Amino acid sequence: MDKKVVGLMVIFFLSFGIFTSIVLFNKSPLTQFIRAEKELTPSARNSLVFAYPLTVKADGVSKNKVTIFVRNEANNVIPNKPVTISTTLGEPVEKVITTGKDGKAEFNITSITPGIAEITASVSNVTLLQKVTVKFE
Repeated sequence: MDKKVVGLMVIFFLSFGIFTSIVLFNKSPLTQFIRAEKELTPSARNSLVFAYPLTVKADGVSKNKVTIFVRNEANNVIPNKPVTISTTLGEPVEKVITTGKDGKAEFNITSITPGIAEITASVSNVTLLQKVTVKFE
């Protein structure tokens, strides 16, 4: 019976030693759980920008919808973040939109000048890497 108890204790301490070494020396998973600011920091790489339709009349009335999904480094959506967009052609109807519970912000863009507009988005002073283009004709 003593050999069984000693064997169980050896297995327990080996398991505990492996567990603590993983937690202490593997820093990346641990920091994901500890640091709350990482969850609220927008990722310029993981956030998404979409536009529909890709071709719109340049009459000042027809609108193009630009949708931005704000995500963090772990690809989780981030709600309640102010989003702004800029365009090389035309004007956004809305200046600033706050993301909803789904991390989504939707803008409308119009133009009276024909051409191709390149649209970029910024969230909390982070410019998103993804850009979209829309043709106004």
